[in-house]
Amino acid sequence: MKFEDSFVVAASPANVWRAITDPGVIASCLPGCEDIEALSPTSYRAGIRVEVGPIKATFRVEVELTDQDMPNFVRCITKGEEGTRASMLQATSELTLRDIDGASTEVAYDSDVSVTGRLGKFGLGVMKKKAESLGCTFAENFRVQVEAA
Repeated sequence: MKFEDSFVVAASPANVWRAITDPGVIASCLPGCEDIEALSPTSYRAGIRVEVGPIKATFRVEVELTDQDMPNFVRCITKGEEGTRASMLQATSELTLRDIDGASTEVAYDSDVSVTGRLGKFGLGVMKKKAESLGCTFAENFRVQVEAA
């Protein structure tokens, strides 16, 4: 599944960059994120609970920042599985920050996501709608938190 979208944050690119590369900020904005642990300066492990239809699953994911161009671009790879290996998740994501006027930043994201197993059996429409909903919620939570800082 391919996802592309963007949102604007009323903050400088430097402030948005600090927040977007801070696992604590990301965890607090991501719906269902129950915990996060830094494994290194560029890799993290997190527990994320998701509900799709009648299925509730908790994924243990590892996120690795594979390419960074501060404060403009970051690429990451996310891999994870549900505790029982009933579902597997893999995603490659790119975030691009664009200075709008020195006080506002556009955050554009492009993600290629693959879900297999019991969650992968849901139709593409259901999975895409759920992922888009999570993306919108994350964007709003992130915007509110960064603008308040």
